[in-house]
Amino acid sequence: MSRDFATLAHCHQDAPLFANNGGPWTTWLALGGRGAGKTRLGAEWVRALVHGRGPYAARRFGHIALVGESEHDVREVMIEGPAGLLRTSPRSERPTWTSSRLRLEWCNGAVAQAFSADDPDSLRGPQFDAAWCDELAKWRYADAAFDMLQFGLRLGQRPRQLITTTPKPLALLKRLVADPRTAVTRAGTKANAAHLSPAFLDEVVARYAGTRLGRQEIDGEIIEDRPDALWSRAMIEAARVDTAPDLMRIVVGIDPPAGSREGADACGIVAAGRSEDGTVYVLEDATIAGLQPHGWATRAIALFRRRKADAIVAEVNQGGDMVGAVLRNVDATVPLKTVHARRGKYLRAEPIAALYAQGKVKHVGKPMPELEDQMCDFGIGGNPSGGLSSGGSPDRLDALVWAVTELTGRGWQGPRIRVL
Repeated sequence: MSRDFATLAHCHQDAPLFANNGGPWTTWLALGGRGAGKTRLGAEWVRALVHGRGPYAARRFGHIALVGESEHDVREVMIEGPAGLLRTSPRSERPTWTSSRLRLEWCNGAVAQAFSADDPDSLRGPQFDAAWCDELAKWRYADAAFDMLQFGLRLGQRPRQLITTTPKPLALLKRLVADPRTAVTRAGTKANAAHLSPAFLDEVVARYAGTRLGRQEIDGEIIEDRPDALWSRAMIEAARVDTAPDLMRIVVGIDPPAGSREGADACGIVAAGRSEDGTVYVLEDATIAGLQPHGWATRAIALFRRRKADAIVAEVNQGGDMVGAVLRNVDATVPLKTVHARRGKYLRAEPIAALYAQGKVKHVGKPMPELEDQMCDFGIGGNPSGGLSSGGSPDRLDALVWAVTELTGRGWQGPRIRVL
């Protein structure tokens, strides 16, 4: 079965054809969640290089560096582990492992040397035509060890390296992702679900799905905070709760799009409630894009009914009387509070972020990744009104701000609720 790996491999384990610049690649960066098959890929890639087997190799490679977080990790994971080089090699092709020399030797003369990233200077001197780096995001001296390895990749016409890692927002990883000579493949844990414990998938993956930690460790995403953002991932994770207590009042905040044309901004729709002690609980993000006004109004009122809310709070800067008219056409009995933004988005959001910092706002149940991404990407960035780094509209965040503001009375005094 090991001989058939290239045929049976998942898509993210297929050898990339081109680098970011469309030419041949020097670095293959395989980003993946826990259990996505990264180690098996690394072992099979090294085996293919040693024997010159396609599709991973068109010729034999004879001098290979194996670099892990520590000597222990190289031995226990990359070499002797369940998906390591010794276990995945057929008996007739199994290399000899000399632990005292940190050296693997194949019958055809190929040699792989093991190195610890904790000792970057150990990479001074040796030279290679290929390297496999495992879990680079965990390396304590990542930049130093990686730099020393690059000086050693000087044999053959085109030395190559495979980096298999669960990502973290490291500057080195971000540089590699952007490097025109890098080929990037990505996979989440579920891509390899057939080879993982059902209990792991049900208990661990389900528990962390959508959280910052889960998106990094399960989905293999590079998750980072914007330095000037009002919210951080840690702040939102600290605000997460499984359930909400009895709520004294529930509202649905709406941030209508500026237009109904194709490609217009989404309509931000967020439900939140307040408990007896004044804590606000964000219940649901029902934001929708690509709908005509009747469509988003119908969705907002459906959320209002389902959550048994007390009122809808809608910004009317963009739509004016149209917003109320659209909601009235869908359901004329829904209590509506219209608000007109007289201050910039940043100034409106700032007191709400302060409530999060004080532990007075919670997120209930499953993560709301799109909303939480906007929150952690909303900063002042030289613009007094604030904004997202993409320049797009923070529609979900605006709806959240209106809902929480209504429940706490922070930042503005709006008109009384009126029934449509």
